[in-house]
Amino acid sequence: MKYLSIVLISISLCFPYILEEQTIPWQSSYKLSWDDFKGNPQTDTDAVAVTASGITFSYSVQTKDSKIISFNTKAEAHFYPDKSWYLKDRANTYILAHEQLHFDITELHVRKFRKQIELISITQNLRSDLDQLHQQINKALYAMQKQYDSESNNSINKEQQAHWIEFVNKELKKLENYKSKN
Repeated sequence: MKYLSIVLISISLCFPYILEEQTIPWQSSYKLSWDDFKGNPQTDTDAVAVTASGITFSYSVQTKDSKIISFNTKAEAHFYPDKSWYLKDRANTYILAHEQLHFDITELHVRKFRKQIELISITQNLRSDLDQLHQQINKALYAMQKQYDSESNNSINKEQQAHWIEFVNKELKKLENYKSKN
């Protein structure tokens, strides 16, 4: 049996309509439940569940005499209930833990993103630098999500699944200073 998770990477700057969707922000004190998966299950796939999560990002710049002098950013990990689904008759807590880790990987990349933003210098190319950084982090997120599913064989390989849980939790801990606030 094949378990498949798909992670949708949402870019709020390019797709502002996503902001109107119901979302669940990542919080260390909240773990997903099957009740959070509200999308219509798809039966034309081997997938038991699909997690839709992504990074929303926005920024503003302050200028003086047409020169950028400062900026503010907001980056968050979100879960999209209406795009996430599961097959009730095949789902279990083990698969839910696999899906939770997809959401945790999204949070991990938000933390990496925040850390990188902290290192950006204010230049007149700031907007393009932020946009480029955002694109890079989304590519890295997508690549890790695919690697996770590939190496864990969509959770079937229990040894690799356990390895990934340990790895992601360790990486989240390393970037604790950049975690999403509850």
